[in-house]
Amino acid sequence: MNFISFRHVVIGLCMFAGAGLALALKPTDKLADRAQFELETLIPQSFGDWKIDTTIAPLLVTPELQKVIDETYSQTLTRTYINSAGKRIMLSVAYGGAHGEGMQTHRPEVCYPAQGFQVVKNTRPDVLSTDFGELPIRRLVAAQGPRNEPITYWVVVGDQQTQFGLGMKLAQMRYTLTGVIPDGMLVRVSSIDRDEANAYDIQTDFIRAMLGALRDDERERLTGKFSS
Repeated sequence: MNFISFRHVVIGLCMFAGAGLALALKPTDKLADRAQFELETLIPQSFGDWKIDTTIAPLLVTPELQKVIDETYSQTLTRTYINSAGKRIMLSVAYGGAHGEGMQTHRPEVCYPAQGFQVVKNTRPDVLSTDFGELPIRRLVAAQGPRNEPITYWVVVGDQQTQFGLGMKLAQMRYTLTGVIPDGMLVRVSSIDRDEANAYDIQTDFIRAMLGALRDDERERLTGKFSS
């Protein structure tokens, strides 16, 4: 009887200790509170050979998807840029101050089908070379009727370049173990083009020009830290 009572006491103490440890490890420090910024001013309205095309209205989303976006993100930015050759690039940035699984809703594989598009080429990981290092990206193609839209995007957790899936979960876990709630950024660049290779070449030029126009701290916000 005494042995059983002692065992119950030990189990109770272990459960109490586990609860205390879980509370101690619960993140309380928001990375977003350390350095606040505005997407509208972070990304220039013109850079290199690119400037905002004021003649193009942003693509409207359904009220249901807009509600999800508003509940998931602290800030979003949507712009269309044009260069001197008349080539257009659509830029969409979504920032979440408290990064979580809700960010999955804005990834193109989910967002585009929700707008009636079909993903005709699945995502594939890739690397985009810049003057500052290698940027891990993903590329896919979405289509709706005659509209063919090659897409390049990347995701950042805190200051870590990562990918959706296991990589994102590990990045979140690293912050959680230090008591920090990471923020998150998803950057999407796309264009309407039947020529997929040509579209990606122009998107690469756009991304490089945009990153080159930013200060180091601004660039890190948008891309995370490049590996040295």
